[in-house]
Amino acid sequence: MRKITVLSFITLDGVMQSPGSPEEDIDNDFTLGGWVAPYGDEESGQFMQKQLKPAELLLGRKTFEIWEKYWPSHAEYWLGINEVTKYVFTNTVNSTEWSNVAFINDIESIKQIKASQGGDINVWGSSKLVQLLLHHGLVDEFWLNIHPIILGKGKKLFDGQAVPAAFEIVESKVTSKGLIMVNYKKIGDVKTGNAGPP
Repeated sequence: MRKITVLSFITLDGVMQSPGSPEEDIDNDFTLGGWVAPYGDEESGQFMQKQLKPAELLLGRKTFEIWEKYWPSHAEYWLGINEVTKYVFTNTVNSTEWSNVAFINDIESIKQIKASQGGDINVWGSSKLVQLLLHHGLVDEFWLNIHPIILGKGKKLFDGQAVPAAFEIVESKVTSKGLIMVNYKKIGDVKTGNAGPP
C-alpha cells in the first residue's frame, strides 16, 4: 500500500488558493494571490527540502495546468520533478508535452494506484482533489505550511465532509516569521470522551 501525503500552504482560516503569485489562480475574483512571499526565508527554505523529496505526484487539473507551464523549464529548483510519474485527475484534459504524465478520471483509479507497488505519492494544491481524497479516507499524511494570516475568502483545504481520523505530529518547525511547518501522520479513528464539567 502506497502512502498519499497532502502538502499544502494554508492560512489560519484554511485558505489554500494562489499562494505563489497574484496570477496563479484568480478563480472567483480572488485578488490576494502571492500571500506566502513575505514568509519565505533561508530557515523555511531549508526545512522545505524535506517536503520536496522525490515522490510520484497526484494533481488536480487546475494545479496541473499551472505546473506544466512552469516546471519543465525550471526543474533546477525541484530536482526530479520532470522524471517522476505525475497522475492527473481530470475529465477534460488527456494530452500534454510534459514528460511522465498519466491521466485518470475516477476515484477507483486512485485507489488502484494507492494499492499498487511503488513509491509514495504527494498531492500539492488541487483543493477539489484533496477534498475528494478526504471524503474517501485516502490521505495518510499532511505536510501543512500554516501562515499567520487570515484571508477571509478563497479555496479551502477542508470542506466539512472528510472521513473523521486522528493524526499525530511526526515533525514540526516554527520559523522566526511565524510560519508553522508540520507533518501529521494518520494514526486511526477519532477517540472521544468527557473532558470535564460543561
